Amino acid sequence: MFALKLKGLEHIHPIFDQILNRKEKEGLLKQKGIVVWMTGLSGSGKSTIAKGLESQLHQSGYVTKLLDGDNVRSGLCKNLGFSQEDRIENIRRIAEVSRLFLDTGVITVNSFISPTLANREMAGDIIGHKDFIKEFTGIHAKFEAPVEPSLEINTDQESAEESVNRLFNHLVRLVSIT
Repeated sequence: MFALKLKGLEHIHPIFDQILNRKEKEGLLKQKGIVVWMTGLSGSGKSTIAKGLESQLHQSGYVTKLLDGDNVRSGLCKNLGFSQEDRIENIRRIAEVSRLFLDTGVITVNSFISPTLANREMAGDIIGHKDFIKEFTGIHAKFEAPVEPSLEINTDQESAEESVNRLFNHLVRLVSIT
């Protein structure tokens, strides 16, 4: 491991845009970075749709990253439990990582229950609301539904394939650089 201590540097993030900014990275990838935040109850189809969307985007030549409860809880957030505080910290970490991918021009597809408006608002504040695409699946239990989702997918009314195709078509217009 290589460690470097910098003296007098209080906030490191502003220097990264001076090295190579997001627009330059997006130009290299020929796509716009965006964060798709899929939310809904357990079993509502979030992971299925997220995996299908990532696959379809990849097959179409887009650079993507899928963040899901399974891959995040086994690594980045493995030290967190399920208390209210830990759930908030889980979403905060996911939003911070999503922001890092966004700043490199990657399309990040997130699939998390994130049941409260406050959780999703915090994530949107970290990521940036113009790059935060809220997608909502399923409404069949106690859950604070998004006030204005960018897209609502009713998995009890359409197949996973139909949902993926509709979401894909919605996103391609947002991420394509012409």
